[in-house]
Amino acid sequence: MGFKGFFEGGIASIVAGCSTHPLDLIKVRMQLQGEAPAPPQTAFQTLRPALAFHTTTGHVHPHMGHISLPPPPPPRVGLVSVGMKIIQQDGVAALFSGVSATVLRQSLYSTTRMGLYEILKQKWTDPNSKNMPLMKKISAGLIAGGVGAAVGNPADVAMVRMQADGRLPLAQRRNYKSVLDAISQMAKNEGVASLWRGSSLTVNRAMLVTASQLASYDQFKEIILEKGLMKDGLGTHITASFAAGFVAAVASNPVDVIKTRVMNMKVEPGMVPPYSGAIDCAMKTIRAEGPTSLYKGFIPTISRQGPFTVVLFVTLEQVRKLLKEF
Repeated sequence: MGFKGFFEGGIASIVAGCSTHPLDLIKVRMQLQGEAPAPPQTAFQTLRPALAFHTTTGHVHPHMGHISLPPPPPPRVGLVSVGMKIIQQDGVAALFSGVSATVLRQSLYSTTRMGLYEILKQKWTDPNSKNMPLMKKISAGLIAGGVGAAVGNPADVAMVRMQADGRLPLAQRRNYKSVLDAISQMAKNEGVASLWRGSSLTVNRAMLVTASQLASYDQFKEIILEKGLMKDGLGTHITASFAAGFVAAVASNPVDVIKTRVMNMKVEPGMVPPYSGAIDCAMKTIRAEGPTSLYKGFIPTISRQGPFTVVLFVTLEQVRKLLKEF
């Protein structure tokens, strides 16, 4: 297998990533709903713009000059509403904001995890039954996902930043021109270490996704074929991959929400960062928005994870057939 596994996985991942990018962008925007604004620089900046148009019954401190009670969070909107709002404000092309980062991310992260998983799968597969035990599949996924995430983290940070940029006021937007521009600006303005911001979350999420996605796909496929429910063809591939996508979405969504917020936070020079780390972000999110906030964006997550996983494995199986003789 060797290089071939990396090549096949890379092609399938790029096709799947680009075709489902709009759903991924909507997922990121929904995960950031309800997040507190960046730390203010003056007391007067603690007021949200919405307060200029709404009255409040909160107590006003005459000497402090601001309201003591925080404003209520804005109403949450759904998948279709977020998508329509993006199109209305910035046009259809805005749904593909950050697609260059997606291509780079899939080229680094997914190519690595898919290729490494295949190598481990070959080494750990029973030569007699031609099957690999579920626990070994999960272990291979955990290892492959962790290594792939460490390699692709800079592209992941850039992708989140570029996807989330459109939700910011015009004056606060970063306006990255491309993924390379995003990476260079982050390295220049925030230090090289910023490219690995949230890397622990990225690695944890990637381990969960890869273990649940790749392992469950192989497991579901084996069950379908062993029980004779379907032949080894398109129907089997679609069924097994959609089931794998659902498992991956359930397992990874809480980590994905925290990862998105940590990567997207804006750190001003001389100011305290909104979150000191993953645990701090999780605690603040739960306190402010409740435990269910960790599954914020689950509908677009499964709406994206399902088609992504289907396209990924269907494309992978077809590429394998084309390259079988090589």
